[in-house]
Amino acid sequence: MLNQFYLSTREKNIGMFGLSKTRGSSRTHNHPSTVMGGLGLRHQSRNGATSSDGSNATSRLYFAFILLLLMLTPRVDSSWWYIGALGARVICDNIPGLVNKQRQLCQRHPDIMQSIGEGAKEWIRECQHQFRYHRWNCSTLDRDHTVFGRVMLRSSREAAFVYAISSAGVVYAITRACSQGELKTCNCDPHKRGRASDSRGDFDWGGCSDNINYGIKFAKVFVDAKEKTVRDARALMNLHNNRCGRMAVKRFMNLECKCHGVSGSCTLRTCWLAMSDFRKTGDYLRKKYNGAIEVTMNQDGTGFTVANKDFRKATKNDLVYFENSPDYCLMDKAAGSLGTAGRVCNKSSRGTDGCEVMCCGRGYDTTRIKRITKCECKFKWCCAVECRDCEEAVDVHTCKAPKRAEWADQT
Repeated sequence: MLNQFYLSTREKNIGMFGLSKTRGSSRTHNHPSTVMGGLGLRHQSRNGATSSDGSNATSRLYFAFILLLLMLTPRVDSSWWYIGALGARVICDNIPGLVNKQRQLCQRHPDIMQSIGEGAKEWIRECQHQFRYHRWNCSTLDRDHTVFGRVMLRSSREAAFVYAISSAGVVYAITRACSQGELKTCNCDPHKRGRASDSRGDFDWGGCSDNINYGIKFAKVFVDAKEKTVRDARALMNLHNNRCGRMAVKRFMNLECKCHGVSGSCTLRTCWLAMSDFRKTGDYLRKKYNGAIEVTMNQDGTGFTVANKDFRKATKNDLVYFENSPDYCLMDKAAGSLGTAGRVCNKSSRGTDGCEVMCCGRGYDTTRIKRITKCECKFKWCCAVECRDCEEAVDVHTCKAPKRAEWADQT
């Protein structure tokens, strides 16, 4: 019950009618006279004079109407994720959805914002790669400040994954930019100096170790800033999943070495720490998505308890969520689902990419297309490979659209 209350207060568009409410607060200034004044409405008597108390019945009717509108109008926040769509045109005052702390950091560190923007494109591509064979495929909306639309309103597994991988993407982008000398405030890791040892023996720190700690520190301050302006269940969930994403990047740091000595005998080694390819982070977080744990708020509102007592407790490395996901079979504007009509499926697969699962039992259409591929390739001295263009017929299977009555029920 506490969960549902916190979630509902977060998702109401309280400000659209001039009502004042502190975000995350459980108290709304909803005295009828206050509501009426905020709307600019006044009850007038028949002779045109303003009634001091008005009709109680009319006031209650107006209040009930406004409350109903608020309940049916969830708010979709703009997000810093939109920085990725701006490219080189990052202007801090024009980025929708930034809180004051984020805007200050943006103005103070424009070079880092450029890196975050490039990183946003990368983690969105990774998200789409991880879910390419699933009903929800991490689709983004063009020219939409929320990037993913209303699907992020639900505190689902998908939201947990997006917050984690976006946070990881910021860490990765900033750390990489530090090592490449693109940022004024950081460089290679200054603590990796002198001698150290591993299972193979002693080595000298050298080269350029990725400054992962700087990336994590800045990502924490920037990404978490919005969640720290509120105190509700969803903010707590987002903060937890943000941390999972940041630490996932650090998990895959590699020690890379170069050998020195006679004939590369490795009598001396120079080593440095380097991030792995971002795909490893994506694969890891995808596994965490599969094993994500449903939780509820604890009594004092400071942490989580597992929703099903038969399951293990969530650790700091687990993704957590509050609400079950929709099935994403049909287009549903309220849930932000785009449906699977027209999606390509694999006729012979029994997995999530198979036509039976992807198309939700609606069946599929088959279209035969011609595809040009390289064939009969030969190596030609020196030094080229010559191939012929071969044409082949390929069957492409796409999910059928739902019947109109079935679709209309969801919109």
